[in-house]
Amino acid sequence: MKCFCKHESPIGPLYLGEEDGFLSRLVFSHEDPRLQGYTLGETSVLKQAISELSGYFSGTRQRFEVPLRVQGTDFQKRVWDRLRNIPYGEICSYKDIAVLLQSPKASRAVGLANKRNPISIIIPCHRVVGHSGKLVGYAGGLTAKEFLLELEQQYV
Repeated sequence: MKCFCKHESPIGPLYLGEEDGFLSRLVFSHEDPRLQGYTLGETSVLKQAISELSGYFSGTRQRFEVPLRVQGTDFQKRVWDRLRNIPYGEICSYKDIAVLLQSPKASRAVGLANKRNPISIIIPCHRVVGHSGKLVGYAGGLTAKEFLLELEQQYV
C-alpha cells in the first residue's frame, strides 16, 4: 500500500509518500503526479521522516536515516546517489556532478535528473547550482532553495 501525509515546514507544506516500508516521495504539492496512487495515511516510516525533517529544519540533523526507495533510470539513480554524497552546507554544480559520474558533457542530463528527484531535501538537489554559482531551478521554488542553503550554512 502507498500512503502519504502532509508536513508543515518552514518552506511550506511538504508531502511525503511511503511505499512498502520505504520513503518514496517528498514533494511540494499534493497535486504532484508522483503522488498518484497514494492514499492519505500515517506510517512509522512517515513519522520517522517527519521527525528527521524537523531535526533538519531545527539544525540538529545533517544526515537522514529514513529508508529510501527511488524509481528512475540507471542514470537518474546514479545522480541521486551522488547528490546524497554532497556534504551538508556545501554546493556543487551540475557540471561537477557530471564530471564525477565520468560523463563530463552530461550537465543537462544531470539537471533533468535533479528536476525529477522524487525525494527532495533528503536527496539534496537544493545543493546543486549553476556552473557560475547562480541558483537555478528548484521544484520548491528558488526562495525555498535559498532558504535551505542558508539554513545549512548556519549550522556548518
